[in-house]
Amino acid sequence: MNGITIALSKGRIFEETLPLLAAAGIVPQENPETSRKLIIATNRPDVRVVVVRASDVPTYVQYGAADLGVAGRDVLIEHGGEGLYQPLDLNIARCRMMVAVPEGFDYENAVRQGARLKVATKYINTAREHFAAKGVHVDLIKLYGSMELAPLAGLADAIVDLVSSGGTLKANRLVAVEHILDISSRLIVNQAALKLKHAQLSPILDAFTGAVAA
Repeated sequence: MNGITIALSKGRIFEETLPLLAAAGIVPQENPETSRKLIIATNRPDVRVVVVRASDVPTYVQYGAADLGVAGRDVLIEHGGEGLYQPLDLNIARCRMMVAVPEGFDYENAVRQGARLKVATKYINTAREHFAAKGVHVDLIKLYGSMELAPLAGLADAIVDLVSSGGTLKANRLVAVEHILDISSRLIVNQAALKLKHAQLSPILDAFTGAVAA
């Protein structure tokens, strides 16, 4: 396809990207929350949106199945960002990557005494780097679903997960004990597309940059 394909994930990222798309004169014709379509047309015949899992956005852009996309910093760190140009932090879908433990678990003391902690997370690379930098011994357990269940069910001592309001942690009697990094979503662009479709992509990138600055 000679037009532009934009990879987005459903939910918060899609919602918060809509005003940026509008600034570039792009309006998706359907809402992925209500539509079953995975390829959504826009008001522009040369632009379409593909709806993919958040963790797959960098892969679609890296291999050129999408020309650009929006992905969280958490996803990009795990992916490695290979073959991607990341020109812009969009400052959307903001949250924090945190270590959390059950109420009453003395995390500081466990770390100080050199205990080997079992940590459940989807963010294996981020967690490995964080604990290695602190010299803390951990066994990392990769999970895809609700992290909060892992300590409650006795699978893990702690979790590494994204926290926005903290409501889910509180509801499951967990407390955040350590801040790893701040997360927001970035614009990512396929490097080959940037050269081959420069005339088409440039105005979109400029519009996004202007909208974020405003």
